[in-house]
Amino acid sequence: MKATAERTGLDPARIEDVIFGDANQAGEDNRNVARMGALLAGFPTSVTGVTVNRLCASSVEAVIQGSRAIESGDAQVILAGGVESMSRAPFVVEKSAKPYPATGNQTMWNTAIGWRMTNRALPTHWTMSNGEAAEKAARVAGINREDQDAFAARSHEWQRRPGPTASTLTRPCRFLARNWPAMRVFATDRR
Repeated sequence: MKATAERTGLDPARIEDVIFGDANQAGEDNRNVARMGALLAGFPTSVTGVTVNRLCASSVEAVIQGSRAIESGDAQVILAGGVESMSRAPFVVEKSAKPYPATGNQTMWNTAIGWRMTNRALPTHWTMSNGEAAEKAARVAGINREDQDAFAARSHEWQRRPGPTASTLTRPCRFLARNWPAMRVFATDRR
């Protein structure tokens, strides 16, 4: 945050809100990392901060919320982004359902990996990991690994090109559109 303000020459006092995405929110990321980060960056205490969680899309959600605030006229300057440190994610132990439990065989969970401590009332297919969900979506849409790799390589090549460009979307998006007709697919993606 501090480096962003320094690189842009922005006076941090002009920032009306800091919106950061953080999926895990454990360890040093706990509580409200957007607000804590702003304070640690030396921003004035008048700069508010909120942390949002949309799992792997948390940073994107932060940017979308910031954009909406600016577009609606609620704010002029928002600092939005995301933070995550999975290598620093702690192990946790659930609290017992009973008060003052005797020590016993409690499960220690690694907070760095996918769903853990799931609510047993949820169907298991609702709590599958991102990797499992991606594999399932690929099977349903008929997308093989080679097509995924080609899409990724093309995306990286497109990103390296200087200036505004457009590239035709590759095969995976066409398959998704055919198998999920409600999905809107554009002929090109633009920077």
